[in-house]
Amino acid sequence: MNAAIRNWFGLATLALMIVSLFMIFDYVPTEADSGIVQRIFYFHVPCAWVAFAAFGLVAVAGILYLWLGDQIWDDLGYAAAETGMVFCTLMLISGSLWARPIWGVWWTWDSRLTTTFILWLMYGGYLMIRASADDTPQVARFAAVVGIVAVLDVPIVIVSVRLWRTIHPAVLVTKQGGHGLEDPRMIATLLVSLVAMTVLWIWLLMLRFAQLRSRTRLNQVAMHLAFAEAAAGDR
Repeated sequence: MNAAIRNWFGLATLALMIVSLFMIFDYVPTEADSGIVQRIFYFHVPCAWVAFAAFGLVAVAGILYLWLGDQIWDDLGYAAAETGMVFCTLMLISGSLWARPIWGVWWTWDSRLTTTFILWLMYGGYLMIRASADDTPQVARFAAVVGIVAVLDVPIVIVSVRLWRTIHPAVLVTKQGGHGLEDPRMIATLLVSLVAMTVLWIWLLMLRFAQLRSRTRLNQVAMHLAFAEAAAGDR
């Protein structure tokens, strides 16, 4: 990926995050029932969206790697898993920060929280596989399968508030069919926050992907040198 493109994404990320923070802490009105703690919502939901998108990319990259066997897809899936785990962790943390003043507890085994925690554990397992084993095609294929299977939990997380009894609020689409964002400024702030967090993720993904591609090329060079030295020693 061209360094200039990454730099432009970095600048766009900075600008969008500044606008998003201004809207969250100054522009958007305070929600009547939850109070100021509701502003965590504008971090929590974008983090959730980015985590789901990242894990979806892990699955797509895994399928392409198993099909084509090209190392570039394994590197992309690895980078997506790492960045996705960052946002999934932030989603869980921000949710707990919201839950303490609203529910009176940091954590409860609600259906959405439980399924999200399972998702976090599965992709944490994906990263443990990559960290504890050698970078071999066998490990990469096994990790790809884990990433593909784990993504099946994402739609379960999304529909969990409809499948089971839950105390988790359904704000974007309520059970009655409407949404809980009555003020247009809330909708605008959420949309800007979604765009800002998405651009931030793409920028981080590009940086990590570039690092992994460089590592792959160095490993290939080292392997070729080792072969060359072995061939020279046989003469």
